[in-house]
Parts: sequence; C-alpha cells; structure tokens
Amino acid sequence: MSNALKVTAPEGLPYVEFEREFDAPVEAVFRAHKDPELYKRWVGPRGYEMDLQEYDFSTGGGYRYIHKDGQGGEYGFRGVFHVVRDNDFAIQTFEFEGYPDVVSIESIKFEDLGNGRSRLVGKAVYPTLEARDGMVSSGMESGMTDGYDQLEELAVTL
Repeated sequence: MSNALKVTAPEGLPYVEFEREFDAPVEAVFRAHKDPELYKRWVGPRGYEMDLQEYDFSTGGGYRYIHKDGQGGEYGFRGVFHVVRDNDFAIQTFEFEGYPDVVSIESIKFEDLGNGRSRLVGKAVYPTLEARDGMVSSGMESGMTDGYDQLEELAVTL
C-alpha cells in the first residue's frame, strides 16, 4: 500500500497518535467503521477470524469481539462509543481483555482530503505509561497496519 500508517508513541507520555491516508472518500471509510458486516472484514491482522458479538457504532453504543488466529489463540476486545458524528469524529473506550484493568480512550477524526481521498487521525490515551508501552509492545502497530490496509482495499470498492 502506498499510504503508510504513521504511529507515534512520544517518550514519557501515556498516549499513541496515529494517522493514515486512504485512496477512498471519507464516506466510504466511515461506512466501513459503521456497518458491522464491513467492520468484520477489515479490523485486525490478516488471516484472523472475527466473532463480532456486539457492535453499535453510534453515540452510546458499544462493541465486543474476539479475534481467532486459527491456531487456537483467541483475543477479546470491548468498549463503548461515547461520541460518533457521521463522516467526522468518534470517541470510544478500548479494552484488550488480555491486558485486564487497562482501558484507553481513543479519538478518531475522519478528514475529507478531496478528490476521493481521506485521512484518519487518532489518539489513544492510556492510564499509565506502562500500559501504553505494553500495548505498543503487543504488536499493536502491525495489527493496525494490516487492518488499515484491508480497510483501504474494502473502502475503494464501496
């Protein structure tokens, strides 16, 4: 993919920032976040199966899913959507069930770049620097890269 994910984890600060451009309109990128059937097709590493148990991408909604790696590994995630504005912005909590007692607050901005292109800009804030570092070392960036590459592949077809 020509649009690389940029992830920044500033030294000594408990957050991660990320940015990714897409060769697809903002409405398609947002739709792939909102529609549960589309969401299942792009989130997480390639080759993983998603058991989407709950998904309501709207203000006050929530989610829970389990990624299955095909070799017996299962990884659960859950959270709540606090704010969702169509084609614009979302704030959610994010909890990896394999790292209990750590919940991050994430914001994501959907930006229209014109000419059928868009950008996602996000920030995930963790309760401690140690929690942030644990998530970064867990393979978060490679999973996000795979997911966003799949999101672009899907969004250009919508």
